[in-house]
Amino acid sequence: MTDFNFYFTEGWKHIISTDALDHQLFILALAVVYTFKDWKKVLVLVTAFTIGHSLTLALSVLDIIRISSSWVEFLIPVTIVLTALWNMVNGKPVKNVNSNYFLALFFGLIHGLGFANSIRMMLASDQSLGWGLFGFNAGLEAGQVVVVLIILLVSKLLPDLIKIPQRVYIFVVSLAVFAFAAKMAIERIPG
Repeated sequence: MTDFNFYFTEGWKHIISTDALDHQLFILALAVVYTFKDWKKVLVLVTAFTIGHSLTLALSVLDIIRISSSWVEFLIPVTIVLTALWNMVNGKPVKNVNSNYFLALFFGLIHGLGFANSIRMMLASDQSLGWGLFGFNAGLEAGQVVVVLIILLVSKLLPDLIKIPQRVYIFVVSLAVFAFAAKMAIERIPG
């Protein structure tokens, strides 16, 4: 159980820490188009992201795939830019979430590669690869649930408080996410 707790904490920190801005921005871009009453849909959406993330983590730890970390670090903010741009163009709350599940899963594959080198080193000396990956992903999922619930709560209260239509709120938040992520992507262009 100690291994599980260690990896759970690492997964939790991967989403909750101040170093996880790219992860938090991606979750914000995914969740901002939903309302609080859609919380179940959003949790399934971030679970799809975790599945993609888990898959590439496992493949990377098993040394089946390896991609240059400079490219991964560039592609992560690109996924955020694309998600925020989609929100700005679409401009309204999502009704049909099937395409969002696919995008979350696909982008999760890219994000999983971002932590792969670190977790590969941690798990390389560990006897319980499966248990470590499970603990990490459980911590990641728990952190994402907390972040999503905060986003949904703020997205419920803030537009009502400042009397702004949800469509405008989605655009403004997505524009801010787009700007942050675009800056990250430009700073991380592989040389």
